[in-house]
Amino acid sequence: MAAAGGLVFALLVIFQMSSSVSALSSNYYEQTCPKLESAVTHAVKKAMMNDKTVPAALLRMHFHDCFIRGCDASVLLASKGKNKAEKDGPPNISLHAFYVIDNAKKAVEALCPGVVSCADILALAASDAVALSGGPTWDVPKGRKDGRISKASETRQLPAPTFNISQLQQSFSQRGLSLKDLVALSGGHTLGFAHCSSFQNRIHSFNATLDVDPALNPSFGSSLRSVCPAHNKVRNAGATMDSSTTTFDNVYYKLLLQGNSLFSSDQALLSTRETKALVSKFASSQEMFEKAFVKSMIKMSSISGGQEIRLDCKVVR
Repeated sequence: MAAAGGLVFALLVIFQMSSSVSALSSNYYEQTCPKLESAVTHAVKKAMMNDKTVPAALLRMHFHDCFIRGCDASVLLASKGKNKAEKDGPPNISLHAFYVIDNAKKAVEALCPGVVSCADILALAASDAVALSGGPTWDVPKGRKDGRISKASETRQLPAPTFNISQLQQSFSQRGLSLKDLVALSGGHTLGFAHCSSFQNRIHSFNATLDVDPALNPSFGSSLRSVCPAHNKVRNAGATMDSSTTTFDNVYYKLLLQGNSLFSSDQALLSTRETKALVSKFASSQEMFEKAFVKSMIKMSSISGGQEIRLDCKVVR
């Protein structure tokens, strides 16, 4: 019975995806809000001038939004009364830069009131985050609607940094995403920073006999242990996701092949022949990585969700 329910859920997700893909269009606001994209880009650029972590934050925010109820900006909603919203769920506590979306929304509302969804603004901001970090550009399909439901409890559906390859594959396939999408989208880890709690399972008490994951490069493992001791009390302690953390490139894959990845879920990409071959391919060619990343981002950001246009991204009317 549970398996049948899972199949129905998977088919529903795929149906939602296919119906939403046909509804989205890169020129959706061509007549109704022609200056939309420049307004969003301006807001992202302005924020980046003061905070170099903004691109990674926006990319992660979009990913976390799409994986819960589709790309419906439910991650932006504030908790209200007894309802604890997604942004206050454990995996989302470290999300930040919500103000960038709020500022972009204000600018867009001044240009074309009540026309553009918060979900579209977030998708555009994530695309800008990549492009303004030296990554590829692409035409973002638009026409998403905003959702009304946001529950912290549902954030447990997000793929965790401790996931193995079968858990990752299941999480992505439930959303109509393939193994290639998994490997390509993991390349988003080229931007950003991870707190110790996300990878402590690899550097302390890894298993009954080993303290450190043997797949880690020993010197890299030692450096992580010095930054993140067993009983770490420094709230913001952690490590950058790769050595060029503010530049969108393929260094993440090169480091992964050298045993210098942070998450178990990163290392998991080397555990099957298919995913390891893709890691090697993307490590050897930034062009192939960027092409795959764009294709997978468009696919992921087309997972449908909402029903309305919110005037304020934080609250439901």
